[in-house]
Amino acid sequence: MPPAPFTPLGEHIPRRARVLMIQGTSADVGKSLVVAGLCRAFTRRGLTVRPFKAQNMSNNAAVTVDADAPPGADGTPARGEIGRAQALQALACGAPRSVHMNPVLLKPQSDRDSQVVLRGRVLGTWSAAGYQTMKPELLPAVVDSLHRLAAQADLVLVEGAGCGAERYLRAQDITNMGLAEAADLPVVLLGEDARGGISASVIGAHHLWTPCERGRVVGYLVNRFRGDPAVFAPAIQDMTAATGWPHLGTLGWFDGAARLAQEDSLALEGAHSRDGRGLRIAVPRLPRVANFDDLDPLAAEPNVEVRWIPPGQPLPRDSDVILLPGSKATRADLEALYREGWHHDIHAHVRHGGHVVGLCAGYQMLGRVVRDPDGVEGPPGETPGLGLLEMETTLTGDKRLQDLDLRERRSGASLTGYEMHMGRTTGAALQRPWLLLEGPDGPRPEGAESRDGRVMGGYVHGLFAGDGFRAHWLRQLGARPSGLDHGRRVEDTLDALAERMETELDLDRLWSLARPLG
Repeated sequence: MPPAPFTPLGEHIPRRARVLMIQGTSADVGKSLVVAGLCRAFTRRGLTVRPFKAQNMSNNAAVTVDADAPPGADGTPARGEIGRAQALQALACGAPRSVHMNPVLLKPQSDRDSQVVLRGRVLGTWSAAGYQTMKPELLPAVVDSLHRLAAQADLVLVEGAGCGAERYLRAQDITNMGLAEAADLPVVLLGEDARGGISASVIGAHHLWTPCERGRVVGYLVNRFRGDPAVFAPAIQDMTAATGWPHLGTLGWFDGAARLAQEDSLALEGAHSRDGRGLRIAVPRLPRVANFDDLDPLAAEPNVEVRWIPPGQPLPRDSDVILLPGSKATRADLEALYREGWHHDIHAHVRHGGHVVGLCAGYQMLGRVVRDPDGVEGPPGETPGLGLLEMETTLTGDKRLQDLDLRERRSGASLTGYEMHMGRTTGAALQRPWLLLEGPDGPRPEGAESRDGRVMGGYVHGLFAGDGFRAHWLRQLGARPSGLDHGRRVEDTLDALAERMETELDLDRLWSLARPLG
């Protein structure tokens, strides 16, 4: 299947932005956070800044205000999706989310297959090998999206993906040096020191790149530094002497990173809450978990404990709530839940008076069956659900993407969540909706709830980010809300990150190294 068509940028649109690319010595060196911090720092200086990442692999996504797709049958503008990191970076810039910030989004459905989304339009599912052959066809759309952002900004900060020096990926690359050459971008190399090995990784990248690629690198940054700068000084001397690249600054460890939405489920490895006091929420860590930042506002509550339970461990018996999060592969994760025996834990939890909440795919799992007749998520077939709600779900190829700015009638709280799912759910349980959403078109029911009110779920993401709704829900379960302003907490953290950028980096020099996009 060929890539979806896109509308080229007209030559009449001015291109005025400077552009600077941040590539990494490996994955998880902090590229996304550094770019977010730079976005906020340069925005605070009065510049119009936009983030860009050509290709992102993530099941944590956010709905955009645009898409390269026709309007719906009712004339509603099409919506797209981008990776959570670019959504956070857009927030740091004070800019609306756009598909052009992350034109290619890969959403893994298995270890070898991913759904490919081009500028908000689902192209289909490809194997890793098949996608490699397809990537060069996407490069024109990627470069076009970069130019579109440059036409509306003073500065575009481009984030690479993974390790920029991986030679085996270079021939088909569209997000690291392949993009840098196609768009003539200056590159800053970012490494991290927290786990050691930064000298080897920076010098190794220099060795792996060709002379032309090395010439694009205008310097390197050290991230997550802990220690004595005087002891580390010889390492900087070694890296500069071996590469000829200038050292552009060292960023210390930023504790506030945990208060910002994470994109990679690897962040859940150490996810655990406080001390077991307060409301205890257990979350089975499913293989294809998606949009797990839904739980961040709950985890931030001082009287709530959120525990991510890894495979091989039972769901704790002392849990007050078991929460099933979103998933990119509902049937596969439902089958994984059965393999772990977690279904027994969930049913026992309900029998003993506990609560169960399902969000999006987790909501679908609460019903009697999840059907996939057309093989939307994998081989066609069906998987029995948990049977906790009288409903059934059929997966379809149409994806619902919708931003929500509504009021939840029962709580009286404002909600600014979103929907992002494939599938249609029907059944008697929907006659007992979990939520009553009210907007310009009047009220509409959402989700379902059991007769005793202990099992509930729905398709809306971002529910718990609404301070009013979160407080209402916690009080219903007998917990004490703290009055936390989640949005303010995120904004304050981005400001603190920007202040670190101002203090520890020479932003004037970084601005001078950025070049106008040709």
